[in-house]
Amino acid sequence: MEQELPYITSELPGIGGKLRGKSEHFVVEEIPLYEPSGEGTHLYVNITKKDLTTKEVQKMMADLLGLQENDVGFAGLKDKHAIATQTFSISLEKLDADGVNDKLKGLPIKINWTKLHNNKLKIGHLLGNKFTILISGTDKIDEAKDIVNALKKGGVPNYFGEQRFGIEGNNVEKAKAIISGEMKVKDKWLKRFLLSSYQSYLCNLYLAKRINEGLFDKLLLGDIAKKYETGGLFDVEDLEAEQKRYENGEISFTAPIYGKKMREASSDAKELEDSIIEGLDVTKLGIGNRRLGKLKLDDVKVEKTEDGLHLEFLLPKGAFATVVLRELMKSNDFR
Repeated sequence: MEQELPYITSELPGIGGKLRGKSEHFVVEEIPLYEPSGEGTHLYVNITKKDLTTKEVQKMMADLLGLQENDVGFAGLKDKHAIATQTFSISLEKLDADGVNDKLKGLPIKINWTKLHNNKLKIGHLLGNKFTILISGTDKIDEAKDIVNALKKGGVPNYFGEQRFGIEGNNVEKAKAIISGEMKVKDKWLKRFLLSSYQSYLCNLYLAKRINEGLFDKLLLGDIAKKYETGGLFDVEDLEAEQKRYENGEISFTAPIYGKKMREASSDAKELEDSIIEGLDVTKLGIGNRRLGKLKLDDVKVEKTEDGLHLEFLLPKGAFATVVLRELMKSNDFR
């Protein structure tokens, strides 16, 4: 199920070009939430992978060491068709750290370092990601700079990237089949992932509606806002005062990740959110959450090279680089 999402820079022409001409053209590196202490019952393994999914690496590590996949933790999923650096944690409850290090050398990945720590890495245990990307087949540097400047000024809608939804959006259709009872999925991780894809799809619909109705640059009464600096959430009650903070880049509205325990907005904001899920039983989707609605894009470097346009930028955890790239290229084909 494909989504046609509005661009926030629709008035500016795209630069075209090609993404991922080679895996080396898309480089991502995790920014950790904390550093391993050097002591504990988990071995943190920082690796660089190419043309492998995070789940594939997790399975390879578990199989090699005779562990369950759940004994190998990670903070976030990384693109397959990329050069990606991220950290995994391995439970040492039944293993020796030195023996693990020796065995890992046989995997088709680069081991950058290993250190001990006292807890398992879990989804979300990171600050964000640094991206270094080459868009080949284009030299439109002036147009690129115009778009980057517009994004720096107005922010970027925090859509979920198209790659989240599978080929032709099949993940969403599978999730609907799970909810209706037409399909059974025994793998708990896969079931959660598919239902999460549907939640992501609905969140994108909400952001698209907010943009199409001219509400991306405005807070609504009853919005649940988030402070960029601390991550704290609060209800928007004094609309005039909070709008000033919004325009100053101190806070953002949050978008709904619909589910049975999602913190609900109120007043005008709730009315907008409810319009997306009319007739849908969201309690079957999972727990639910809130998601930052507007990404701030402060530190972006773009330059022209012999091979195309070279970009560097940082994004917080959960944000997709392709959301920025689609604004530049005016394309959605990033799977």
